[in-house]
Amino acid sequence: MYSRIFTFLLIAVFSGFSLFGQKKLSKNKQVIISSVENHQDELIKLSDEIWAYAETALQESNSSKALANYAEKQGFKVERGVAEMPTAFIASYGSGKPIIGILGEFDALPGLSQKAQVEKEALEHGKPGHGCGHNLFGVGSFGAALAIKELMEQGKIKGTIRFYGTPAEETIGGKLYMARAGLFDDLDVCLDWHPGAKMEASTQSTQALIDFRVRFYGKAAHAAFDPWNGTSAVDAMELYTTGVNYLREHVKPTVRIHYLMENAGDVVNVVPENAVIWTRVRDRDRDGMLLVYEKVKKIAEGAALMTGTDYKIELISGMYEMLVNRTGAAALQANMELLGPILYSNEEIEFARGIQKVTGKEQLGIDGKINPLRETEPNPPGGSTDVGDVSWITPEISLSATTAPIGTAWHSWAVVACGGMSIGHKGMIFSAKALALTMVDLFENEKLVAAMRSEFKERKGNVVYEPILPEGPPPVK
Repeated sequence: MYSRIFTFLLIAVFSGFSLFGQKKLSKNKQVIISSVENHQDELIKLSDEIWAYAETALQESNSSKALANYAEKQGFKVERGVAEMPTAFIASYGSGKPIIGILGEFDALPGLSQKAQVEKEALEHGKPGHGCGHNLFGVGSFGAALAIKELMEQGKIKGTIRFYGTPAEETIGGKLYMARAGLFDDLDVCLDWHPGAKMEASTQSTQALIDFRVRFYGKAAHAAFDPWNGTSAVDAMELYTTGVNYLREHVKPTVRIHYLMENAGDVVNVVPENAVIWTRVRDRDRDGMLLVYEKVKKIAEGAALMTGTDYKIELISGMYEMLVNRTGAAALQANMELLGPILYSNEEIEFARGIQKVTGKEQLGIDGKINPLRETEPNPPGGSTDVGDVSWITPEISLSATTAPIGTAWHSWAVVACGGMSIGHKGMIFSAKALALTMVDLFENEKLVAAMRSEFKERKGNVVYEPILPEGPPPVK
């Protein structure tokens, strides 16, 4: 059905005017590219600064400050500490409609410290690292916003550009709290990108997710002298994991369940009275995910009953699946093709092959070509993002840009290494250009915005967006 809707929208749009089928860059788009290139050295320096900070979720004080300070220096109005998160901010410029948003992230992952080199070697042992490339993500997105701002200053386009500095994507999903605060409600369109191993305008959804902890409470006793006087929280946790693992046979292939045992007692000769397990359930959409979540909650209840313990389930957060917008993806695709592929030096290709050799991958190098627009598959690949929630509030355009070699394991030291050198920098600068060019289309052509919003409303249907969050403020320490 959606392919027919998309075809209809394109026919309607193209019959009105040339939307994104240019064979060459317009004058405004030439200005955009020059703007990004003029700021390129500053953007790379800022990205490397955030790469070195490598701050984890909700602790990104230096990273957020560096990006927000740069935005203020460039003439943006910056509002800090939005949605009750000290590291969340909004930088805006302009006035009136359309209001175009762009998302940026900057949180790192624990335990992935790595030097920008082929060999695995920590920059600081045990410290975090940017294993998902978010040092590139936030800066690249702001580079796009800055180019649009400078075009507005010249009086070439009108409206509002709004950059969102969004923390904690890797844990609680900072965008969820920003969504709950209504910070995306007035956007006409939103854009984002993510570091990856290939170049494409995203036409695929993501998995819906629910993130929660199960706490079991038992009664301590001496494990040898009088264990009959105790009830073991760890027994309950083990029965819980057994139940979850038996459930795997009876869920759809699109479901993912994974967990981490965070606490399983303190010493071996005491019947443990506390146990904590962190669990995530995913599926292709919210309905399927919530169905499995209810079953997992019953397993926790049964584990507590079998062991005579108590239990409590604590919701951390939940994320919607991505609502694809093919009209927006097509506009982005056209601009990516205008830019052409990323070209790499011999040194960069050898660096990529070195990474592949050390990590046991086929030495295929790095892929900077522009991939064609893909059909939207019914079942998304693994992975979830809080950008999905934004896509249920306003039409969303997403880009994947190459910042690491082919076959690189994500959330790994190899991604950290590439994000701190020229391979990552080239993907970031390409993204800034491609997203800014697409925003020019949105500011210049109100019919494109209307077509995106029409597809958005059709796909969303009667769903009323409600964030999946516990009550109260974000868990900022």
